[in-house]
Amino acid sequence: MNKKIKILAPDLPESINSAILLKWHKKIGDVVREDELIVEIETDKIVLEVSSPVSGILYTQNISVGQDLQSKSILGYIKPVKKKSNMFSIEHSSRKKNNERDFFTPKIRRLITNNEINKVTIKGIKINKKITKDNFIFKKSCMLNKKKKNEKKNIYILPEKIVNDNTQSKTRSVNQVAMNPLRKKISERLLSTIQNTAMLTTFNEVNMKPIMLLRNKYDKCFQEKYNMKLGYMSFYVKAVIHALKKFPDMNASIEDTNIVYHDYYDINIAVSTPRGLITPILKNANHLSMFEIEKKIKSFSILGQSGKLQLKDLESGTFTITNGGVFGSLFSTPIINPPQVAILGMHHIKNRPVVIRDKISILPMMYLAISYDHQLIDGKQAIQFLNCIKDAIEDFSRIIIDI
Repeated sequence: MNKKIKILAPDLPESINSAILLKWHKKIGDVVREDELIVEIETDKIVLEVSSPVSGILYTQNISVGQDLQSKSILGYIKPVKKKSNMFSIEHSSRKKNNERDFFTPKIRRLITNNEINKVTIKGIKINKKITKDNFIFKKSCMLNKKKKNEKKNIYILPEKIVNDNTQSKTRSVNQVAMNPLRKKISERLLSTIQNTAMLTTFNEVNMKPIMLLRNKYDKCFQEKYNMKLGYMSFYVKAVIHALKKFPDMNASIEDTNIVYHDYYDINIAVSTPRGLITPILKNANHLSMFEIEKKIKSFSILGQSGKLQLKDLESGTFTITNGGVFGSLFSTPIINPPQVAILGMHHIKNRPVVIRDKISILPMMYLAISYDHQLIDGKQAIQFLNCIKDAIEDFSRIIIDI
């Protein structure tokens, strides 16, 4: 008898506070191949994929969907299949069985049997891999040939759209589901920030015309060299690092009763994903070029949407930038990401009338918001820090000259 192989949860770091089994991609008795995705785990930060350690048959599922799990938990067992011929035979049999089971519901199978329907002639729309009685119409005794009046044929069709004629009926329902770990953790952190920090927000506005002119001037050259568009975020990151060097308190963190100062700049960039907002990190951002910043942010966005971000991309961080402007936000008060002490909010760029040298001009303006922990940072520091970012964006040569 073949020895059963454990399916183990990943080794979760201490920064992960909770994890549940999100989805089994295989059922007990299904054939799995080595390195094939078999189960997904959702933590309070990201979704992790677990692949099969060997080829074989899924023997048991020790943890159910929605159940809590720990680092290195035994998720289930796989019974290996050594011979390739046996593997092919089992897989072929399993696939055939699953296709029959998944394609037709029990009601449809009874309808097929009772009316002697040839399965091959049936075509329909699969809903969750099944054709159900609700989306299958059976019509009998349709005359196909007027000359052969005694010859009848059964036709099985599926309508393109099913319309409910009962316009008077109105249904009201609710659907209660458990909050996923990521959303739960986000809510816990937000509440904790409000309750445990002396958070204040100060605002300013910045003229984006100089940056827009720079982008228009060099974007074509940038794309030719790097095969990537020159975005705004690389300018923001450079301006933030320039300001953080002058105001080290903004790059610090509070841990218990201690203040921790960092001699490096790990910048969290807020990224929206289907499961919530996450903040992957540009590590050692002060050593990254504009191209490297744009490349990393684009990669974070793609990986975040597909749920492929790694835990190493989310650990630590010394300062956070969030850009609600990509969704059209004109003004907001971002919430600090503890144990950090400040967060910068960027917003939508909008043409507005502005007084420049006693003259009204129409300029592309953007509001800046800095939320900070008053336990460590005074209002004066926060205002000066925000002014420094504003000056760097409006005159990017300040970063080169370092003034």
